Amino acid sequence: MVLLGSLGMFVFLMRTIPFNQYSRSQAWKHPNQSTVGTMPPAQFTGKDPEEMTIEAELRPEVTGGTGSIEALRMMAATGKPYTLIMGHGKIMGSYVITNIQERGSQLNQDGSARAISFSMSLKKVSDKSLGLEGAALNVAVSVVRLGNLTGI
Repeated sequence: MVLLGSLGMFVFLMRTIPFNQYSRSQAWKHPNQSTVGTMPPAQFTGKDPEEMTIEAELRPEVTGGTGSIEALRMMAATGKPYTLIMGHGKIMGSYVITNIQERGSQLNQDGSARAISFSMSLKKVSDKSLGLEGAALNVAVSVVRLGNLTGI
């Protein structure tokens, strides 16, 4: 079983949504002040929230399908932040789901898709894990890391 990561209690596996790529985006704000006759000075005012996109190509006969996507849609509908942990154990912080896209292709006779292109956009709301679920995930990751260090 290959663990690619988790978002809250949703685990990205081969049988759910095996994402094949992700991208992270970060921007910093430097607004300009209007001046006459010279280059407008810029002032650093902080950073924008990090955004992340997770992409996958699903084959429902082998991998997850619409059920896994619907689970993520239900999570998005709550508006709650979820802790994102990558498969190598790095806690990325808490994210909200801002967009889910899917595109079906190679349709069967009943109209169901044999291939589903999936994309999910996330926005970071905190560097830390939020809520009780986040605290429990932090403890679990710490135990796993400790086990890896001590050989347990």
